[in-house]
Amino acid sequence: MKTTVYLIRHSVRFNKENIEEYNTSQNKYLKDEKVVLSVEGEKRAEILSNENELQNLDVIYASNCVRTLQTAKYIIEKQNLKVNIDERFDERKPGKDVNMKKSDWLKCQYLDENFKTEGGESQKDVRERFSEAFYKILENNKGKRIAIFSHGYAITFFIMKWCKFEYVDEKDDFIFTFKDKEIFNGKVNAPEVFKLEFDENNELIDINNIEFEDLPYKDGMGK
Repeated sequence: MKTTVYLIRHSVRFNKENIEEYNTSQNKYLKDEKVVLSVEGEKRAEILSNENELQNLDVIYASNCVRTLQTAKYIIEKQNLKVNIDERFDERKPGKDVNMKKSDWLKCQYLDENFKTEGGESQKDVRERFSEAFYKILENNKGKRIAIFSHGYAITFFIMKWCKFEYVDEKDDFIFTFKDKEIFNGKVNAPEVFKLEFDENNELIDINNIEFEDLPYKDGMGK
């Protein structure tokens, strides 16, 4: 009995540079949770819902963020499913700004599982909360086809539980290798899909990056 899990990064988000003024007392984490998909992001989410690989799903989960639910909604409607929302699949919290280039900061997070700034989460922190939710889902849905809609860093930090990681350059290109097989080389797409297959004991059998010709690379920030 094999269980299949698709880890799906959300589609292209609305570009915050298009916001002229944002008058709110909400903290930055709540504001980030409310970010919607761009017009192109909506179109790409609908294309994703028609991909053959993602048909006949049994269970849908999404993070507690608007953009993941907006990405999932097309599959939910087409396949007449309900969604389970779990904040443990949220994106990693970046924490307090530090005096270093973003590329250097991200490199530190990928190469040091404990690196974080004040108020933020490390790679290890994210993987632990993601794993807690993930394995409960596996145990309760053996033999099913499951989709989890989450975020770029959250998904890649979680996958590093099994994959060898190689940071390529400051453009955020990286390589994932599973059992000496290269499964990913480049930047995370929006949306992006990783397929994980588990045996009856919830041991990982295989992991693959699923690419779709009609969803070429697009930066998830909407730029």
